[in-house]
Amino acid sequence: MGRTAFLSPLLLAALLAGCSALPDKPTRPAQYDFGPGPVADVPMDRRAPLAPLALDEVEASGPLEAGTAVLYRLGYADAQQLRPYAQARWSMPPAQLVRQRLREQLGQRRTVVSAGEGAAMLRNDGRQPLVLRVELLEFSQLFTAPAQSAGLVRLRATVVDNLPAGEQVLAQRQVVVQRPAPTADAAGGVRALAEATDAAAAELSQWLETVGR
Repeated sequence: MGRTAFLSPLLLAALLAGCSALPDKPTRPAQYDFGPGPVADVPMDRRAPLAPLALDEVEASGPLEAGTAVLYRLGYADAQQLRPYAQARWSMPPAQLVRQRLREQLGQRRTVVSAGEGAAMLRNDGRQPLVLRVELLEFSQLFTAPAQSAGLVRLRATVVDNLPAGEQVLAQRQVVVQRPAPTADAAGGVRALAEATDAAAAELSQWLETVGR
């Protein structure tokens, strides 16, 4: 007869309870992006296409440079501190997500290439396309009250012309957009930041139509 046959019911119950008390596997953080984008054909814009544009990599610093945490600020308590959600991550650094959205928006009316491909996109006059450089200055969920928040996106855009004598800055603009979060959590913040990014991209697109050589 095995040893377990001699275990008292109380001792056996204690052993089973100990097994059930083992810690659960760590929960993997939820990953977010900006969603699938358009899910149907976008109607053709029949206006004349705009001049090609070279889009540089979006620059960022600090936690936005390479980190993927979804960040928030408690504006009503300590607005100077960026805090990460423990169980929420972006699928890639925010600067890359913003660049993807910008390229989609700007590409609706013009050819958009990467900045390094500009030489292959010479215009009819033999000049390279203008270069758009964007800095991501703020990308966080800002709480103005425990149950009230918004996605805040702040960008600085600079348009540069590549001349034989060197670069020339043609125009610069700062764009600040907020969109309300439907819920006071990471999922609500992600949705608000996606909407704010779309609005910022649309604003930049309209502004660029006024910038030229």
